[in-house]
Amino acid sequence: MSGVTRRTVVAVGGAGLAAAALTACGGSEAEGGTGTGGGDGVPQGPLAKTGDIPVGGGKVLADKGIVITQPKAGEYKAFSSKCTHAGCAVGEVKDGVIVCPCHQSRFDISDGSVTSGPATAPLPPEPIEVKGEDISFG
Repeated sequence: MSGVTRRTVVAVGGAGLAAAALTACGGSEAEGGTGTGGGDGVPQGPLAKTGDIPVGGGKVLADKGIVITQPKAGEYKAFSSKCTHAGCAVGEVKDGVIVCPCHQSRFDISDGSVTSGPATAPLPPEPIEVKGEDISFG
């Protein structure tokens, strides 16, 4: 026998299938956004309540891959929470900017544009809608 056991074949075969499945799910970084934005036709629950998003600030929703901001009273914006510099997750919103903790890139809460680098590209916008007090993917 050549030293290949049934277990080896099953383990390698299973790993190959898992790798193929993960590859099929992956996307290109050039696509922008997070891909979590409810575009699959499945109803999404509210992401946040309007009262959770301070005027002049925002909230990072790490589990959803977005940051929601309120630049002016009643105006809500959402952006990918993935920093365009090195792909780190942004960490907080303070003083009118979205801050990445990895290299201190800062992005404007009104349009996602870079206010200080090293990032050079803006955070991609994410579609949201506000209905009453609920903020959901749009």
